[in-house]
Amino acid sequence: MFHQVSNQHDIQQLTELAREIWLEHYTPIIGVEQVEYMLSTFHSATRVAEQIETEQYYYYLLQSEGENLAYLGVQRQEQQLFLSKIYVHSRFRGRGYAKQAMNFAKQLANEFGLQQITLTVNRHNHDSIAAYQKMGFVKVAEQCTDIGQGYVMDDWVMALAL
Repeated sequence: MFHQVSNQHDIQQLTELAREIWLEHYTPIIGVEQVEYMLSTFHSATRVAEQIETEQYYYYLLQSEGENLAYLGVQRQEQQLFLSKIYVHSRFRGRGYAKQAMNFAKQLANEFGLQQITLTVNRHNHDSIAAYQKMGFVKVAEQCTDIGQGYVMDDWVMALAL
């Protein structure tokens, strides 16, 4: 079941889940220092609350039997739904939860009347790139973004027409 993040308690659950997922999954790709920087900059409770309140972001926790399995964050944009975050905890990968989350994102895009979903993915995150391609996403651009403190996000921009 998808639960919309709507209060401080929900945000705290989301940021705790993000920390677990990011430390496990991204440390081998970008290193622990950049992971810690990105968690504090982009996944802090303050930042998530700000995105919800002022930037048309919607966050959801995928829960089962009181446990948080995954989360996603989307931003409603004028022509598309930007899938900012979609992460499944390692204990629950391979069980179809990413596909459920993607189908939920498609449903949101349809409800908003949008015809496309876009996302960015680290160019060295080969497993995720393959999963997105299997779901129908195509690479449409390269994007290297300076995020401060000497770090960059070296990403593919991928899109899915609905």
